[in-house]
Amino acid sequence: MSQKIEGNSPTQATLRTSTVNTKAASGASEDGKTSAVGATAATDSLRLTGEASGLQSLQRELAAAPAVDSNRVESVRNALQSGSYKINPDAIASRMLEMDQQLSA
Repeated sequence: MSQKIEGNSPTQATLRTSTVNTKAASGASEDGKTSAVGATAATDSLRLTGEASGLQSLQRELAAAPAVDSNRVESVRNALQSGSYKINPDAIASRMLEMDQQLSA
């Protein structure tokens, strides 16, 4: 059995439709024993908004990107070891305040 599910206003965003084939493989009889049931094919459709498609694309890009920028790590490590790494407490405090304001909004 398939039911059509639609959002409140499908005209708000571009919709993309995909077809999915599903099969039922087994069922239960009245006495509690399971028995094989003939497989039936049903066609369901899935509609994604443009925003959902964009989020999926972004998720794929992030999954493919490296977790750490090894070049940046190496340059900071070298600067720390040589003593040339400058720490600016005012810049750190300013960025912390900006982040706090963004989280509060």
